[in-house]
Amino acid sequence: MAAIGLMNELEIVKEVDFGIYLDGGPHGEILMPKRYVPEGSKPGDVLNVFIYLDSEDRLVATNETPKAMVGEFALLKVVSVTTVGAFLDWGLPKDLLVPFREQQHPMEAGRSYLVFVYLDDESQRIAASSKLDKSVDNIPVDYEVGEEVDLIIAGQTDLGYKAIIDNSHWGMIYKNEVFQNLKVGQKLKGFIKSVREDEKIDLSLQKEGYEKIDEISQGILNKLAANEGFLPLTDKSSPELIKSTFQISKKNFKKAIGALYKHRLISLEDDGIRLL
Repeated sequence: MAAIGLMNELEIVKEVDFGIYLDGGPHGEILMPKRYVPEGSKPGDVLNVFIYLDSEDRLVATNETPKAMVGEFALLKVVSVTTVGAFLDWGLPKDLLVPFREQQHPMEAGRSYLVFVYLDDESQRIAASSKLDKSVDNIPVDYEVGEEVDLIIAGQTDLGYKAIIDNSHWGMIYKNEVFQNLKVGQKLKGFIKSVREDEKIDLSLQKEGYEKIDEISQGILNKLAANEGFLPLTDKSSPELIKSTFQISKKNFKKAIGALYKHRLISLEDDGIRLL
């Protein structure tokens, strides 16, 4: 059975002048327009395709991959706002609708928003919502401390950064444990630090067991972040220059950048250090 809004492996059942038809099971035959058909495809072949409704609400298949599929979150840009809602660029010819009722705040053309992509049960149309709380924490928490997870940065608070864990749960990365630039919509790996009795989840961007980043190292990271991620200082820089920049000795500077390099938080270049 073909799943709308997801990738599917479907068999070609026939060729026509304007494309091919795929076996969509209960959905019937699904057109794949000629411009998407891989060269040499023939009936009986199985193709990996994305299924969605075109501008005339007909099921169509494409070998293009959208920026987000049903059940996923993504940072997408508004290309227009009309009387029915905001339309987002999600990488396909037909833009993705966010109905007004699904907008956490009124959306503006040209701005990007973190949204959840869903399938409307009644219309079978793919749409998006910026009301993220509706789509998070709807299943029981089942994580192990130290488990590696996929994160999407959702926003910043006084405590730190809210992140969506595995497209399923909210988690928090505390600001005193963040040593890199984070942006809304950014995808990265993280680790479960703790699961509290109220099922609130604390996260870490480093594996448990790594030595903690000390105050000196954090100061270097903060200075890098404030200087577009680069400082023209190395272990060969003069003690005077290092002291005037960080108010620390050259010995402590070398020790700190060694730890940061080990944690893969910086790269060491010929002419300086760079934030990763």
